[in-house]
Amino acid sequence: MEFTENDNLTKHEQILRYIESLKVGTKISVRQTAKDMEVSEGTAYRAFKEAENQGLVATKERIGTVRIEKKQRKNINKLTFSEVVNIVDGRILGGGRGLDKTLNKFVIGAMKQDAMKKYIEAGSLLIVGNRYLAHTAALEQGAGVLITGGFETSPEVIRLADQLELPVISCSYDTFTVASMINRAIYDRLIKKKIMLVEDIISPKEKVYALKANSTVRDFRNLFEKTGHGRFPVVDEWNRVVGIITSKDVVGAENEQTIDKMMTRNPLTVNAKTSITSAAHMMVWESIELLPVVDGYRKLIAVISRQDVLKAIQYVQRQPQIGETIEDLIWSGLEEKKDESGNLVLYGQITPQMSTHLGTVSEGVLTTLMMKAAFSIIKENKKGDMVVENMSVYFVKPLQIESEVEIRPKIIELSRKFGKAEIEIRHQDSVIAKAMLTAQIIDQN
Repeated sequence: MEFTENDNLTKHEQILRYIESLKVGTKISVRQTAKDMEVSEGTAYRAFKEAENQGLVATKERIGTVRIEKKQRKNINKLTFSEVVNIVDGRILGGGRGLDKTLNKFVIGAMKQDAMKKYIEAGSLLIVGNRYLAHTAALEQGAGVLITGGFETSPEVIRLADQLELPVISCSYDTFTVASMINRAIYDRLIKKKIMLVEDIISPKEKVYALKANSTVRDFRNLFEKTGHGRFPVVDEWNRVVGIITSKDVVGAENEQTIDKMMTRNPLTVNAKTSITSAAHMMVWESIELLPVVDGYRKLIAVISRQDVLKAIQYVQRQPQIGETIEDLIWSGLEEKKDESGNLVLYGQITPQMSTHLGTVSEGVLTTLMMKAAFSIIKENKKGDMVVENMSVYFVKPLQIESEVEIRPKIIELSRKFGKAEIEIRHQDSVIAKAMLTAQIIDQN
């Protein structure tokens, strides 16, 4: 049977659906919603908090709770003016209706007004002090204004901001601190952008096929002929996932037999916010080919296959680097070479950023270096991503900053699903740390 949404919704779910149906920009309140839907204010409040977590509503200063447009992950590298307010602990002086607009860049107003105009464009944010003419010029060119130093602006500027629906924000920080805070927020989002989630590979328009617990083997075989799929989730009367049925489960069964006795009960599931890597890890570890995707009430919304997950991992690997993590920064200073025997050796220097307050290298940094070295040598012999299963680390001697080190990884054992490696960090012929690592290999073939 084709999966269709069940109408047996709880009051909580009904309020969420009601909020979703509202136009973007609509003001709503807990009290009025509770009254209109004949529920308690406590039930309405919990639904509002859930809607806020889902990005459906936002509470804005001097405005109240407003239905907003749910942010798409493709725009994750862009900040909204509302988020800027939160980042800098700002106050909204005017233009509150434009808080959901995104900003493309920020401009520091440390120049004469005529020169400043060359850099200001629609969708930008001018960071400036108490220069009223600059505030007006920015708004007229379609930009928001962030006033540093805790200064105010003129009533004329506030009226213009309200008219154009462009925010004017005031904060107590200086210009350099504000620019650093916003830049950090944008940088963090670039890192998040390369972390692909399950929601990125499922389509809300795609049909999802499922069976009921009281469906028969004949129903399974009919659905198999219709779709060509050999695995289906099994749902109860409220569309909550209760099992998985596969073609192996029904081999030799009579057509009239129900599938509730043959299905695998309480199957593993994921939600839309689960990372693709975590989903792949589950599939490899449990040797499963299909994962149901459920919402917060365990109701089925989609399914993903191992093939879907592996395609997504391959896609991510082909993307350019768009934001370096701490792990990337630690690894970037190392140089890979081969010794006389053709073995992989990594050379590098311990930088001040890798040290503790005592001036010695952080044990966490050494662990990261050894883990990455193990991954490098395993990848030389086996394609695919890896997830650490266990790692035993021994720290032999402390290491000072600016020390030259060499890292020697060696494969101990390699199979289709697992790789074992021994890693050694040396400095001037002395062993600094050793580790033994076992990793699961997520095969991409």
